[in-house]
Amino acid sequence: MKVGIIGASGYGGLELMRLLHHHPEVQKIDLYTSSEEGTLFSMKYPHTTKLYDQPLLKIDQAQLTNYDVLFASTPAGVTSRLLPPLIGKGPKLIDLSGDFRLNNVADYELWYKKTSAPIKAIEQSAYGLTEWNMEAIRQADLIANPGCYPTAVLLSLLPIIKERLIDASGLIIDAKSGVSGAGNTPGPMTHFSETNENLTIYKIHQHQHIPEIEQGIEQFGNYKTPVTFTTHLVPMTRGIMTTSYAPLTKGVTEEVLIDCLKDYYDGRPFIRVMPESAKFSTKQVYGSNFCDMHVKVDPRTNRATIVSVIDNLVKGAAGQAIQNMNVASGLEETTGLNQVPLFI
Repeated sequence: MKVGIIGASGYGGLELMRLLHHHPEVQKIDLYTSSEEGTLFSMKYPHTTKLYDQPLLKIDQAQLTNYDVLFASTPAGVTSRLLPPLIGKGPKLIDLSGDFRLNNVADYELWYKKTSAPIKAIEQSAYGLTEWNMEAIRQADLIANPGCYPTAVLLSLLPIIKERLIDASGLIIDAKSGVSGAGNTPGPMTHFSETNENLTIYKIHQHQHIPEIEQGIEQFGNYKTPVTFTTHLVPMTRGIMTTSYAPLTKGVTEEVLIDCLKDYYDGRPFIRVMPESAKFSTKQVYGSNFCDMHVKVDPRTNRATIVSVIDNLVKGAAGQAIQNMNVASGLEETTGLNQVPLFI
């Protein structure tokens, strides 16, 4: 396959390049940028020397139809105008920004503070939560790759919400992410002197992934509810941990919750329901496309604690995008994604 990456100079584009480089069905990768045209990719990222010494290309709409798959890893508000004219013109389009994730135009404009994509394009897109929307992904020309936080949250919660094993109306989600989730544009919050040895809570009740999580719970869990979702920045490069708390439905035990998750994800190669262990950490999925989850019940409070970890740049972005590419292209979903997590 011939693949193009728009926004290749960012962290998401860089991770797409790294993973696609080892994909057995990808023969050519072209790298596009809107801001660093002509810059040698290996000059920007020296670790790619002798691998990707080509210059970054200027985005040319006429050239973008010449690919089997076109990934867009851009800030929100870019692909809403760039991708709609390409729908149905040849390449499978996989968007890693938030421009096509929300079905409600008003929600997008409220939470993202940008003009929405055309409603027709949104209606033609498929939400790319692979384990829950595979049939739609197979048929779609445009795939809206999920956000990193919603990926970790929804994968760990949807089975037990769908089976009504918790009272989702009382759901509280605490989420923590490494600094790479903010992208590679420097800013005060990601400055080393402010991030190092620090823990920051941000976008309290205002994070743009809140409506995406609520939409996913309604779409796949058949339950409509607002959620309390809080995000924190921790001084590490990669990784997301989400810890969700909810009251149990009467008679539900820890064993029931674990069995539910195992049943729903039986045969799904990237979901690991972890047994009782002394520790559960982001490092166990570092650099991989796995989503690991663990459940504990506190009998004193009758509450469940559901924990999920992903690598925000892989399962939370580039890895899930390639998983969706595989599904949309008729390939085994694990193709090119069998990396063992890098623990040390």
